[in-house]
Amino acid sequence: MDFNFTPDQLALKKMTQEFVAKEITPYALEMDHNNEMRPGLLEKLFEAGILDITVPEEYGGPGVDALSIAFVYEELGKGCAGVATSAAANALASYPVLLMGTHEQKELFYSYITNGKLGAFALTEPAAGSDAGAVATTAVKDGDDYILNGTKCFITNGGTADVFVIFANTRKSAGIRGLTAFIVEKKTPGFSAGKKEDKMGIRASNTCELILDNVRIPAANRLGREGEGFKIAMKTLDAARPFVGAVSVGLCQAAFDAAVKYSKERQQFGKPIASFQLVQAMIADMAMQLEAARLLVYKACWMKDQNVEYTKESAIAKCFAADAAMNITTNAVQVLGGYGYSKHYPVEKYMRDAKIMQIYEGTNQIQRLVIANNILY
Repeated sequence: MDFNFTPDQLALKKMTQEFVAKEITPYALEMDHNNEMRPGLLEKLFEAGILDITVPEEYGGPGVDALSIAFVYEELGKGCAGVATSAAANALASYPVLLMGTHEQKELFYSYITNGKLGAFALTEPAAGSDAGAVATTAVKDGDDYILNGTKCFITNGGTADVFVIFANTRKSAGIRGLTAFIVEKKTPGFSAGKKEDKMGIRASNTCELILDNVRIPAANRLGREGEGFKIAMKTLDAARPFVGAVSVGLCQAAFDAAVKYSKERQQFGKPIASFQLVQAMIADMAMQLEAARLLVYKACWMKDQNVEYTKESAIAKCFAADAAMNITTNAVQVLGGYGYSKHYPVEKYMRDAKIMQIYEGTNQIQRLVIANNILY
């Protein structure tokens, strides 16, 4: 086992730390309150090379490895998980194109991302969450085109993205065998963003529904063959889940740091609460979970970079890190007591942000099924 990182990886990590400290952390509570990213931040994220970090070199991106990407999302998660989610959604939307796209499709999709635009991955529907086979959005072949109709919900960057990967059913009987993926540009007639969600956490990120009303797109925008959408979605989620874990690790670190700092400063019964054994036990448990979560995320990313099978490890990393984020942020609130429950301190925001880590990109219940199925069958 080699725990040394390359100079390039360390430089990227340091650059991101400095960017987050200057452009994100000081404004995190303000963005949370306003339920949106602050003006100009998207452009700065692009200038820092964060929005297109998953784009291969041949299409104008940096072409960095998965571990480096995890470093970036971990640091973003420390600053604001909502901002991290918006940036990471570009990776989520990019992977179907990277995995199954033709050269022309990659040029189309990446032309948006490498010019500072956002992408979005649209699978979830009001009746199709964990059950991807329940997707009711239809795609009907009409000559050299497809006509899409349906509604998507809970789509990250739904109202701010310019290019989308939309999953629709090409069979009347629906089910996963008819699921098919398409590239859809925002400017396409009939395509629009609907209601914006007023969320508990990750409020800096835009989350809304999408409406497809007789959206006509060329057949050339179909990713893979008809019916390959489920396979594309699952491979995409395998690739992206370690990065949810990385954002979770960033949340863990931010909450842990806040709890440690406060425990040394807060005086009760004439001494810092850090001297109390029950507080020390909480700090120790938080430290163990943080360390384990980080190592599991790094392992999954390393396996991805080695081009070995990592579906189980991807699910383990996402599931464990998300659970750790929920536990650590909750304990951080407990360490701060009444102040932890106040919006004047960031730990209550960390706790609200952490909850979604157990839900999106596959609930942690689904992750446990993925893990078990990989072990048992």
